[in-house]
Amino acid sequence: MNYSGYWQFWALLAAVFAALTAILAKVGVSEVNPNFATFLRTVVVVVALALLLLFTGEFQPVGEIPNKSLIFLTLSGLATGASWLCYFRALQIGKASQVAPVDKLSVVFVAIIAALFLGENLSAPAWLGVGLIASGAILISVN
Repeated sequence: MNYSGYWQFWALLAAVFAALTAILAKVGVSEVNPNFATFLRTVVVVVALALLLLFTGEFQPVGEIPNKSLIFLTLSGLATGASWLCYFRALQIGKASQVAPVDKLSVVFVAIIAALFLGENLSAPAWLGVGLIASGAILISVN
């Protein structure tokens, strides 16, 4: 079966790589300023993505990107940078097993913001799941 077209496959891979990110970053940031560590990580990401785009031929001229997309992708990039800075600072001073679950409260925030501003509707069981994620993150973080 070809899983490449299923969002679940890619989301699961994202979760696996996010878990690896937490563990690898926890070790990497232990003796480095977390802001510099974020910079170094960003350089690695930029180089890796540039190589991917080069080899796949997927570069796009920035001038062809619609202004709305450019604005929102820029804002998303700023939010990513802020998230990474905060995440690395938290990893440096906290336990990875506590920091990562609290970071995953982003799932809860996404559900709320998507419902309020994007008009997305979640079912009652989905809201229960959101509540359980929040509860789980809180329980793990206070231990």
